[in-house]
Amino acid sequence: MSRTAGVDKIHAMTSRQQIPGPTVKRLTLYLREADRRLGAGETRVSSRRLGEEIGVTDTQIRKDLSWFGQFGQAGVGYPLEDLAERLRRILGKDRTWKTALVGAGRLGQAIMSYGPFAREGFEIAAVFDADPGLVGAEVVDRRIRPMKDLERLIREREIVLGIVSVPKEAAQATADRLIEAGVLGILNFAPVHLEVGDRASVVTVDFSARLEQLAFQVSLGLKGSMDGDE
Repeated sequence: MSRTAGVDKIHAMTSRQQIPGPTVKRLTLYLREADRRLGAGETRVSSRRLGEEIGVTDTQIRKDLSWFGQFGQAGVGYPLEDLAERLRRILGKDRTWKTALVGAGRLGQAIMSYGPFAREGFEIAAVFDADPGLVGAEVVDRRIRPMKDLERLIREREIVLGIVSVPKEAAQATADRLIEAGVLGILNFAPVHLEVGDRASVVTVDFSARLEQLAFQVSLGLKGSMDGDE
């Protein structure tokens, strides 16, 4: 499937701009729990039981799924195979997403070594770094390329996602180059806000901010997860 064909298919399903961010995050939890129950030999699940293990109410589950049409049957529950298949389509996990990684330092190498990426449908198709000491080296069977090859390889390999794992001072320029080369979504590990306007989608993973939130929660003696409050 071409880069544009895959993305057009997603956009045709529903307007992502209308869907709350927390809903999208919970969909991944629903899929994991559905897969777990399928692996345990179950064939059907109610919204109440689906939410028991992940701390989500049955009302919230039904509300989240209603964004994407009719799921299951009242009083009967959801057929697990159908639920998992539809969630994979909604989340774009029924295809392989070619991804470029920029920044092959310690964090970048840890990302390359993370096995679940491939199992979840994300292929790191190219790795780039500005450090001459890293360029040309092979890490987890991937050769690190110089930044001058970025635009060409992204277009040649039809890469649609980018991972930014560079110092914060270089993050914005890196994101701009990825977008100009044709990348449509960026996972940003730099502790800085990326200005992309309506050119691409961005998700930022800020470890420092997360630790600060955790320290705040602990200092107040709060228990449980705050993830669902985002």
